[in-house]
Amino acid sequence: MGRLSTIKPRLATLAPKIGRAPGDEKARLRERDQTVGWRSWYKTARWQKQRMNVLIRDRFTCQMVGCGKVQPDTSQLVADHKIQHHGDEALFWDEDNLQCLCKPCHDKLKQKEERAQAHW
Repeated sequence: MGRLSTIKPRLATLAPKIGRAPGDEKARLRERDQTVGWRSWYKTARWQKQRMNVLIRDRFTCQMVGCGKVQPDTSQLVADHKIQHHGDEALFWDEDNLQCLCKPCHDKLKQKEERAQAHW
């Protein structure tokens, strides 16, 4: 008589039917890109050109007070909006509203500032 083989568990490979799996950052960003219209502005050639103009204008130097790091690797730099635009097209494209920040300053310090302002 033959042995019965066990069926491998497949629960972990199933995609969630309601919402997204906790901690799935890629899914969260994909969902945000689909629901927030102005997010597509960041994927345009116009934005890429404006971003590079800002990085050059600021000499690839982080403008965060106390940092001033010069970063030749542009993938480690962010063209950051000084004033949050919240979908305001004029504010989004205003080059005077943009500054060069290194990724650590943008992802930690600037985000912390913006979250603190949101609570007021």
